Amino acid sequence: MIEIGVFHNGASDLPVVHTPSGVAINDGNLAEVHESSQRGLVAQIRQGILADKLGFNYFFMTEHHFQPEGAEFSPNPLLAETAIATRTRQIRLGQAANIVTWWHPIRIAEQAAMLDVISNGRLEFGIGRGYQPREAEVFGWPFATIQDQERNRAYYQEAYEILMKAWTQPSFSHHGQFFTIPPVFTRWNHQQTIAYFESGKAGRKLEEVLSIGSPDPYGGANPVMQSSTVLKELQVFPQPLQRPHPQMWEPLTTERSIKWAAERGLNGYFIVEPNSRLKKNVETFYREAEKAGWPDRLGRGSLKYGWDAEKRRGVLTGRYIHMVLPGQNRERELKRYKEALEVQWDYYGPFGFASVLADANEEKLDPAKKVPPELLLEKEVALFGTPAEVSAQIMRIKESCGYEDFAFNAWFEKGGFQGREIEDQMQYFAEEVKPLLARACGGQVQNPALGLDFEARR
Repeated sequence: MIEIGVFHNGASDLPVVHTPSGVAINDGNLAEVHESSQRGLVAQIRQGILADKLGFNYFFMTEHHFQPEGAEFSPNPLLAETAIATRTRQIRLGQAANIVTWWHPIRIAEQAAMLDVISNGRLEFGIGRGYQPREAEVFGWPFATIQDQERNRAYYQEAYEILMKAWTQPSFSHHGQFFTIPPVFTRWNHQQTIAYFESGKAGRKLEEVLSIGSPDPYGGANPVMQSSTVLKELQVFPQPLQRPHPQMWEPLTTERSIKWAAERGLNGYFIVEPNSRLKKNVETFYREAEKAGWPDRLGRGSLKYGWDAEKRRGVLTGRYIHMVLPGQNRERELKRYKEALEVQWDYYGPFGFASVLADANEEKLDPAKKVPPELLLEKEVALFGTPAEVSAQIMRIKESCGYEDFAFNAWFEKGGFQGREIEDQMQYFAEEVKPLLARACGGQVQNPALGLDFEARR
């Protein structure tokens, strides 16, 4: 079986131009970029709703901020997908990823759980560490600088532990390197709290939640603080509808990250890697998962190789896609597509992402060199052509990597293309490519209709 999703990264719809130095950027002043981001946000919501209507299984977004250059825009995938959730019925809503090193872990635990409840259990929760200093140093300070990789990783792993506690324990405390939750100095001499935990119905004893202290008339302006009574545990509301918690995901590139995710039962997301490199990474993921005893939030044991559609477990991959629609000029569309790829990789390349384009046994590419769009097409991380050509390239991923079931995300949006053009691509793919993939894979999974009717009276 196959599951097919859509990945949305929020590239600008402004035309692509080249500077005298040969760098591709969007063609707009800052005021025009601001307007483009507003259109882009509406387009993300529209395309998430359209993906549901077209029968895609997943809609994945990402989290990125502060970019005038044109490559990506997605400041809050949870908020955008909450809007999508209220207008959809079956599509599952994922993130690749929420950058938890930019959030207080309790805050993002609440917001993600809200999406799971509003979508009626359709959240696929993705987490990542981030890599761009312009974002990380603004949002992560003072805890999670990306300029100290080990500190960032330690913060990330502790945030993950706190998320799990908030979602799975009705009442909890945490004492770690970065966080003490609740802080040991949190005064809470609240009579209603005391009465609730003395009632015998809460499931926690008063002394487990509060440390009752003596009166302190100088402690504060109201009775809650006029005592040395302090809070020992916290309860986070809401918890997710999916129990014990939604499936977790992590975008993966390095062996260290693959190992960490596999050991904890997270799904892996590999975005734009050549098939030979992807094959090697899938092998690593499964080897480490087996060593760890096949960890799974539901304790379901081993999973099919590559992807297990019944358990929604394993690894997913994605590719850029642009098809030649009926009546379009192939050479013109290829030129526009190359320009869109160029504006993205003139942004990504300097961060070192050229390394993921190397084949399994190939020397890593120099991150200081420009990544030409021709290389992306040659490596088949960017797919182009007719429905038959595109579906054949997608199926080569499954066949070369040895997937049993298959999970694939199509990346339609791209720099310089209007929202309606992206929606035309989605429609054409759904009509012409999805049936070919479903036939080749033994059928496409059909998501159950779970969406809530918010207009119905209860």
